[in-house]
This record gives sequence, C-alpha cells and structure tokens, in this order.
Amino acid sequence: MTLHKGASDRDRSRQARPVNPFYGEADPVAGMDTSPPRHTLPEGPVAPHTAYQFVHDELMLDGNSRLNLATFVTTWMEPQAGILMSECRDKNMIDKDEYPLTAELERRCVAMLADLWHAPDPSTTVGCSTTGSSEACMLAGMAFKRRWSRRNADRYPATARPNLVMGANVQVCWEKFCTFWEVEARQVPMEGDRFHLDAASAAALCDENTIGVVAVLGSTFDGSYEPVAEICAALDALQERTGLDIPVHVDGASGAMIAPFLDPELVWDFRLPRVASINTSGHKYGLVYPGVGWALWRDEAALPEELVFRVNYLGGDMPTFALNFSRPGAQVAAQYYTFLRLGREGYRAVQQATRDVARSLAERIAAPGDFRLLTRGDQLPVFAFTTADGVTAFDVFDVSRRMKERGWLLPAYTFPPHREDLSVLRIVCRNGFSQDLADLFLADLESLLPELRRQPGPLNRPENVATAFHH
Repeated sequence: MTLHKGASDRDRSRQARPVNPFYGEADPVAGMDTSPPRHTLPEGPVAPHTAYQFVHDELMLDGNSRLNLATFVTTWMEPQAGILMSECRDKNMIDKDEYPLTAELERRCVAMLADLWHAPDPSTTVGCSTTGSSEACMLAGMAFKRRWSRRNADRYPATARPNLVMGANVQVCWEKFCTFWEVEARQVPMEGDRFHLDAASAAALCDENTIGVVAVLGSTFDGSYEPVAEICAALDALQERTGLDIPVHVDGASGAMIAPFLDPELVWDFRLPRVASINTSGHKYGLVYPGVGWALWRDEAALPEELVFRVNYLGGDMPTFALNFSRPGAQVAAQYYTFLRLGREGYRAVQQATRDVARSLAERIAAPGDFRLLTRGDQLPVFAFTTADGVTAFDVFDVSRRMKERGWLLPAYTFPPHREDLSVLRIVCRNGFSQDLADLFLADLESLLPELRRQPGPLNRPENVATAFHH
C-alpha cells in the first residue's frame, strides 16, 4: 500500500465548517450544521445517511475509473456479478471449514486454470487464490528461494547469496520481493528497441546462485510478450553446458488471460517443462473487480511443503500458503461466476473485441503524424507511443496533462535503464472500453492537437510531479 504522512497541525484544526442543513434529519434545521473532524475521531456518532453523504461527496472528486487508461484493473462487471459479490462480502476466504463451498469454488478455479495453461496433470497441479498478482509473485519467489536454499544448504546463508534474473521492465512487486527476502535482483536493462528480457541476456546472468528467471507475458511498459519459449530454450542449453538447472516463473498478470484465447499457438505455459509456476491477476484480464490473483505450480515438487501452513483453530485442517490471512471470498466467487458465464468462447470474444479496439485506436493515433507507435496492441490490448521525430512544441507530459482536463487519465512516464531518454504515453484497453469510448477519446485528443502544436515548446514539467503509471 502507498505510505501516507500524518495530518499537519493545520489539517488537525477543529474549526467548524458549515454544511448543508439537509444532511441532517427530516427537519433541515434539526441536524448537524458543522462537519465532523477529518483527522481525529468525532466525539459522537452521526446518522448513517449523514455519514454516507459526507463520504459520498468527497469521493465525487475521484476520477472516473472507466476513463482511466492507466490501470489494468477491471472497472466493469455485469450487475449479476456485483450482486453475487455483495452476497459473499462477509465470508472470510481463509475459513474453509465454515465456508466449504467458497473453498470449493476456489479449487475449481485452480483446476480450470491448470487445464487452461496445459498443466501435464491438472489433478496434481498446486494452486491458490491471492489478493492479486503481487502476492502471487511473492509466493512464487519464496518457492524459488526455498528450493534453491535446500539444494545449497552447505553454502547458504554463510557464503552464498541468492539472485533472481529478470528484465528491467518487471512490475515493482519483483523488486519488492528481492528487497524483502534478501535476494539480489539481476535486471537486464533495455537496449535500443528491445524493451523487455531476451533469452541470451537472461542466460548470461545466471549462475549457481540463481534461484530462477522471471519471464513476463505482457509487459506493463508497452504490452509486449517476453519470449518465454526462447528463454526456456536458452536455459536448457545452459544446463547442458554447465549442469545448472534454472526454473522459470511466468508472470502472466495480464497475458496469461489473453494468450490462451487469442494466441493459442504461442507456447509459453506448462507445455514448457522448465516453467515451474505461473501467476495471473483475476482482477485484470480475468475480468473480475479487484482484488484477486492466482498462483499455480506445475506439481507438488515445485512448491516446498514446509512453506504450507496448516491451522485448525477455525475448525478443520486448513492448508494455507499466503502472505496474509483473512480476506473476502467475494472475488473468488466472482471469478468462478465469470469462468462459468463466459467459458472459452466467451473469453475469446471479449478479449478479441478489446484487442480490436486497441489495434484500431493505435493506428488512428499514429495517422496524423504527431506520434510514433512503440507497440500496436497486437499482444496485450495495450500500446505505448511517443511524440514523433521532429515534434518540438510539446511532449508526452503535456499531452497527459491536457487530456486529464477532459477526464481521461492517460499515463506518461519515462522508461527504465538504459532507455531513460524515452518518455511515452500508454493506453490500456479493457473490457468496457468500447469502440464508442475510443472514438470519444480520439476526438478529445484531436481537438487538443492544434493548441499543442502552437506551443513554443514543452512546458518543462517538474521532475517531482512526474506521473508514473507504468504499473
């Protein structure tokens, strides 16, 4: 979660603020006429509709999530899914003895994903739901480290420090994992027009202390797939030369729910023997509201038994592998609903429609000549673009700021090493971002371009207010 500072003395002021008398009871003059304090607990309770109105009014200043082109997270579900989630919001996912059917839905989802990702034997695949891909990645990294430390018990921790190989484009959760669990992060920097990990660079960074390689199926920076099969082949060759057996984790936060339906010929999953584990975000292209993720391991050998805890104080024997304990069962129920509701053909149709919007919008944005495409939305329904060569009147940060005035959250950010010179805009197309909304977005962008072209130059954004929606 984001860290926040406490309230300043000015914020803590108990100065009374007038409010609308209608916030009170039926008699407009009988209710509260001043607002409660914002940074200390009120002295007494207020009526429920009053509390609701205060919170509701402040939240109106949030952006419209449907117009947020930065987030990968699902912002629309069918009303029936919302009802189902409200019926399950009080169920604690961890309490499998009290809520056995919720646990059964989780087990079915794991089995469905194991089958979707071509597990050799879905009945022996191990998996669990999580709060999202960040937790799932942490769990996968922990399994990597524990397996490596068992093989190197004579050297670790006295003389050996584990490392994890990845591209510089990984989601920040992998950097967190390496920091929290004291693993060296070996990141392959971007070079030229290569914006993600490549096979040769991955193999070159591996040694006897490498716990695994992370391959990203759908980079958050530009929507491109990393070449998982090529990375595995390079590691196969490395093992033949050196004897090093390096497992691969596929971070499929987005792509693991796109590729099976739109790119079935692409081999990236458990069909590759070197792939030990896969994660995805149910709340991204799994089409479920946040937060739910999934982590699956090829078999029990890939997940060390000592990492699984068993508790019985809620009733029954409950194996659990998670960073947290209590969490709602609503999102798991919604995931099962969506799997049941859409099936393979339904998912294919939804994801294809989203990709079609992305590819069409990308071409239309490039057409006037002000922008240059880095990707075209033909892998993830996501594409990145920057200002065209010769455009000197404005930069991507000017575009982002001006589109925000129209209600669109269009992220602008700088690429990581060694391409800090490249600043881009990125559009994430999701279910619910229709061709009609894309038309409206493009109309707003086109209406701004004449003004931007007349600027004497970019408006020199301060570095300390730079946007960074690349995650």
